[in-house]
Amino acid sequence: MESWGFVPETFRSGAARLPAPWEDLFGPLRAGAVDDIVAVGQIGQSLDGRIATPTGHSHYINGPAGLDHLHRLRALADAVVVGIGTALADDPQLTVRRVAGPQPARAVIDPGGRLPGGARLLAADGVRRIVIAAAGVRPPLPPDIEVVPLPKAGGRIAPAAILKALAERGLRRILIEGGAETVSRFLAAGCLDRLHVVVAPIVLGSGRTGINLPPIERADQAMRMPMHVHRLDDEVLFDCDLSAQRVPVGRARKST
Repeated sequence: MESWGFVPETFRSGAARLPAPWEDLFGPLRAGAVDDIVAVGQIGQSLDGRIATPTGHSHYINGPAGLDHLHRLRALADAVVVGIGTALADDPQLTVRRVAGPQPARAVIDPGGRLPGGARLLAADGVRRIVIAAAGVRPPLPPDIEVVPLPKAGGRIAPAAILKALAERGLRRILIEGGAETVSRFLAAGCLDRLHVVVAPIVLGSGRTGINLPPIERADQAMRMPMHVHRLDDEVLFDCDLSAQRVPVGRARKST
C-alpha cells in the first residue's frame, strides 16, 4: 500500500482527511464518539476463529499484511496495552518496527506484580512504560517504570478504570492488543469503540479462540454492530463499530 509515510502526523493533526486508503481504515479512530477517549481492540485469527494452536503456538497466524496493520495501529495509538498473560507468554516488544511512525507508550495490566524487570516491553528506549497493578501491590521494577495502582473488583481491575487512568495521564487513544482474554474483557465491559479482527486464510481446526464472552441462550441476543470489511492482501479486516455500546469513561464529547 502506498503513501503511508505522512499518515501518523496527518492523523494526529486532524487538519485534513487521510490519503486513500487510510481514511477508510483509520479515520474512525481519530476522535471518540462518546468521550475524549478512543479504545480499539485488535485480534488476529484464523478462519475458524482461532488465535493459537492447542499448544499456544501463534507465530504467525497473520501474514505480512495483517502484521503491518497491527504495527500501523501501534503507530497511531498513544498507548498499547496487553495483559500479564500475554506479556509472560510472548514477551512482546510492542514497538513500531514494520512501518514508519512514532512509538506508543507500552502498558501491561499486571494486578499481582508478576512482570519481570527484564521483560522486553520494559526496555529503556525513551518510551513511556506503564505497569497497571492492583492497589497495594509493589512490583519489583526499575524506578523509571510508571506504576499505576488501581483497585480490584471481583479479583480484576475494571477496564473502565484502566482507560480512565491512562486518559488522566494524557494517553487517550488506546490500543488493546492482547491477549484474547484482555480484549474480551474490554469488549464485555463496553470499553471498546472499535474492534479490528484480521482474519487469515487458514483453518487450525482446534485451539484457543479469539473472543470469549459470557454465554447467551439465544442467537437473537448476540452482540450486533455496524461493520466495514477491508482486504489486506489475502487477509480480511473486519472493522466493528462498537461506539453505540461504549460506556462513558473520559470527558464527554462536546457537541458540534
